[in-house]
Amino acid sequence: MLLSVLVLMLMHFPHAGFSENPPKEVTFLSQDGVKIYGDLVELDKAKPTILLFHQGRSNARGEYASIIPRLTAQGFNTLAIDQRRGGDLFEGKNRTLENIGQEYTYCETYQDIQAALTYIKSENFTGPIIAWGSSYSAALVVKLAHENPDDITAVLAFSPASGGPMAECKPDVYFEDLETPLLVLRPSNELEIESVKAQFDLAEKHGHQVFEANPGTHGSSMMVKERVKGSVEVSWNIVSDFLSRWT
Repeated sequence: MLLSVLVLMLMHFPHAGFSENPPKEVTFLSQDGVKIYGDLVELDKAKPTILLFHQGRSNARGEYASIIPRLTAQGFNTLAIDQRRGGDLFEGKNRTLENIGQEYTYCETYQDIQAALTYIKSENFTGPIIAWGSSYSAALVVKLAHENPDDITAVLAFSPASGGPMAECKPDVYFEDLETPLLVLRPSNELEIESVKAQFDLAEKHGHQVFEANPGTHGSSMMVKERVKGSVEVSWNIVSDFLSRWT
């Protein structure tokens, strides 16, 4: 029976080493009643927890399968969710979308981000809570920290989106007042875009930590060597050093 469970986990999480702390599928409701699916790796409820949110067209298992084991090895609980805006990118499927009969905007997905925070608090996790976002969700976690300063301890924003679809929820407007520790990460090729460079510089101007990943690629994938097609150890060193303040 145990062997069958482990085989199923490896099928859902390809290339990941979850043998000691396999993820547990969880569900909870967003503010408007949408059922959100996620995967929780619980080490100890007193330890810090990282909330992981994927990019557009993506899903929790596909995007974070190889990232979660490194975070748990560093001593973090993790909760990775399938937001209502996503897809089957990175060999995964978005379970939340399977029961939704309409399309939502990126900004409307914020309620799923907030629901993940509400869920982890309701489950009595008492350690620091860190929000990690990728592309459009990287913008939303900055908003989450701004609106929940007593609950969110730190934020990592990988390629935070700020284009037209994010007009009502772009992160730039929060940089000046945000007191929560924030790390903004961008691959070098994105910084060639004028608006992206302006956002990056604005975050740095207001005292937030920034990092240019070279080599790198869009979103949280800059932490996965197969997607970068090069070494990601420098990026991991930056991220691990930032996170080490809460372990």
